[in-house]
Amino acid sequence: MARSYDKEYKVQAVKLAREIGGDKAAKELGIPKGTIHAWLKAVREGRLEVGEGSHTPGSAMSLTEEITMLRRQVKELEKANRRLKEENEFLEEASAFFAASRRKSVRSKE
Repeated sequence: MARSYDKEYKVQAVKLAREIGGDKAAKELGIPKGTIHAWLKAVREGRLEVGEGSHTPGSAMSLTEEITMLRRQVKELEKANRRLKEENEFLEEASAFFAASRRKSVRSKE
């Protein structure tokens, strides 16, 4: 009896096969080699869409490029974090100012 696989399983299997090779992926996943090779063929022919992020060794970033990109992202996130902290401090001060101002106006009406 033939086993049925959902699309997400096929996509993940194809991504693994592209990383470590079809035969190794089939063995690791416990599926027939012919099945995974059929899925790889379907991707090449456009019958199975694997989406963004599936890299072959030739299309993947080098380790240096990836580290550079990650450092840039960390730097941008740290900058955004500093800005948000400053805005938060300003809002706390403004809130305290308006709360004090409101208490004064309530007292003067009494």
